[in-house]
Amino acid sequence: MNQQIMCTVNSCAYWGQGNICEAPKILVTSDAIGDAYPESMDANEVTQLVQQAGLTPATTCMETCCKTFTRKKQ
Repeated sequence: MNQQIMCTVNSCAYWGQGNICEAPKILVTSDAIGDAYPESMDANEVTQLVQQAGLTPATTCMETCCKTFTRKKQ
């Protein structure tokens, strides 16, 4: 499947020209799980987090977060 993930967070290491996310993996999870794991956990560790967290239901988009963000090095 060829997907385009749009992202406007240009301070992210995975941000690409045209607002395209270039991360090899993306994790969207609930805020509760996002808050429970360190900020340094990024796309390379998604599989581990998914196995530990399991399913994380949410009822609105405001209860979700992208756990893939890694700050771009200056």
